[in-house]
Amino acid sequence: MGSSLKYRAGLVLIGAVVLIWVTSAEVTQGIFADYKQPFAITYLGASLMVIYIPLAFLKDFIYKLLRRHSGSSSASKVASKSSFGGSAPLKNGEFEKMLEMQPQKTVVINFTDVDLPVLEETKPLICGIGEFGDDVLKEQQLSTKEIAIYGLYLCPIWFVTEYLSNAALARTSVASTTVLSSTSGLFTLFISVLLGQDSINAAKVIAVFVSMAGVAMTTMGQTWATDESEVSNAGATQRTLLGDMFGLLSAVSYGLFTVLLKKFAGGEGSEKVDVQKLFGFLGLFTLCLLWWLVWPLTALGIEPKFTMPHSAKVDEVVLANGLIGSVLSDYFWALSVVWTNPLVATLGMSLTIPLAMVADMVIHGRHYSAVYIIGSLQVFSGFVIANLADRFSRFLGL
Repeated sequence: MGSSLKYRAGLVLIGAVVLIWVTSAEVTQGIFADYKQPFAITYLGASLMVIYIPLAFLKDFIYKLLRRHSGSSSASKVASKSSFGGSAPLKNGEFEKMLEMQPQKTVVINFTDVDLPVLEETKPLICGIGEFGDDVLKEQQLSTKEIAIYGLYLCPIWFVTEYLSNAALARTSVASTTVLSSTSGLFTLFISVLLGQDSINAAKVIAVFVSMAGVAMTTMGQTWATDESEVSNAGATQRTLLGDMFGLLSAVSYGLFTVLLKKFAGGEGSEKVDVQKLFGFLGLFTLCLLWWLVWPLTALGIEPKFTMPHSAKVDEVVLANGLIGSVLSDYFWALSVVWTNPLVATLGMSLTIPLAMVADMVIHGRHYSAVYIIGSLQVFSGFVIANLADRFSRFLGL
């Protein structure tokens, strides 16, 4: 698949992820009404990605079989014809002898009446069929061991990102969590600059201030639902502020993960990392190494005491949401980051802001103050400016 085609496919995946994430966020918030366990939902969703490991190795096995079959059939076609223009098949052993008889040859090129001898090393005629492509592919791709090591590094960052996002959903609205999480584009920009993955200019700095002002406005803005009682509103302020803090911290860790993922994966459209295998190792390491975090989180009062779902219906919803909202959507998102770039992927994720507001208004009958709506528009504007900063700088001469 060409680079431009992969870029377009990445944009399509971003649109799919936006729909899945908003839907999953609404489902997750509905789950919290009956089963308020952010850690359990995060741990399940992240651990389920382990299913990508057997799928990735099965894919590699099938690919090798097809490549071997293609290489052998191509070799037989070459061997069936003489390299000197004849069409008669060669006898047994003649093809190999013919290749061994041509270690070198001299080609004379007439250029401005001067004879320039050029030595050309000849290789077996069939070497380019499969071996050359394999060597280039091996140089570009990381080994399974290297991918596993990167997965071990990225695992805690990804788990923290997912947990903070779910913890925010348990304490505030989907729209508020979406707005704050979408500020990850700015953190992505800063971290990219710090790690030498991007440059900074005046337009990007302006984008930072515009978006941060929008975040402040959404934090101060009021939201309310028609079915909320006065009692619930009286105690909601502290929970909302804590949810906003979790949402903002989730944005920071999301930005860090995005930049590191792109740094490991290489340039746009790169095939350096098998994303499916990488996320499989993220699931494996989460399953084996991070289960104990529930104890300190519970001791600190951040997480309620762990309990199992009390009904089969909740079990089914939690499992389905984990498979679609985490396993499938996170893989699509990772591909979009690798096939485009971190800022474009983050800009696309900011499309969840208006979609989440509409979903909250339709599903929960939630209303938003003018300050909240203007702040949301500023956050989105900040992302647009940040991602078009290079064009603005050239146009304004900054």
